[in-house]
Amino acid sequence: MLIMVLGATGLTGSMVVQGLLERPEVSRVIVPLRKPLGFEHPKLEQRIIDFDELEQMPGLFKVDVLVCCLGTTIKKAGSQENFRKVDCGYPLEAARLARGQGANALLLMSAIGASSDSTIFYNRVKGELEDAVRELGFPYLSIYHPSLLLGDRRESRPGEALGQKAMPLVNRFMFGPLDRYKAIGADVVAQAMVNEVCGLVSQLSAEQVTQVREYADIAALAG
Repeated sequence: MLIMVLGATGLTGSMVVQGLLERPEVSRVIVPLRKPLGFEHPKLEQRIIDFDELEQMPGLFKVDVLVCCLGTTIKKAGSQENFRKVDCGYPLEAARLARGQGANALLLMSAIGASSDSTIFYNRVKGELEDAVRELGFPYLSIYHPSLLLGDRRESRPGEALGQKAMPLVNRFMFGPLDRYKAIGADVVAQAMVNEVCGLVSQLSAEQVTQVREYADIAALAG
């Protein structure tokens, strides 16, 4: 399979790339980037691009599967407008292009609580993206709803750092309806995505399939 990964420099996306490169089911991994990853691999194709000009390179998106882990924070983006562009605009345009080029599957990293009706801006933008990609007609769509992601980030996120220290303990007391809000390792989410991508050959069918994956489902899929 030919796979594209968006957000390959991020915490989860970088692990997804590494995992896919190790799998025999994957023939090539294409990663659109602003700057190189810093390593090479025979199956890795790095393309330095301007994300504001995605529509000018439709051929780049001729892949079997698109995995989108692209995301930022409002602080890093600098404004709500820029945040919406990175977390909704770029992923949606990439998904449109990939589907237009015949991609059969999209795995989308979203967030727990995502809803276009949410009063919380972050969750509302994530929900708007989900609504939009559902309309693109991917035969297979899998939307990931992790809560707090655990792992070492290259960038500083003080709020998340505090949460990462507390959540492993808090997780022990989250049962039943609260299970979906448990913090989860980014490596677990990445492994689940890699496993799902590599199992798609046997899962694609004539009917459109949409999955929404929360904590328990993600952990089980990661194996």
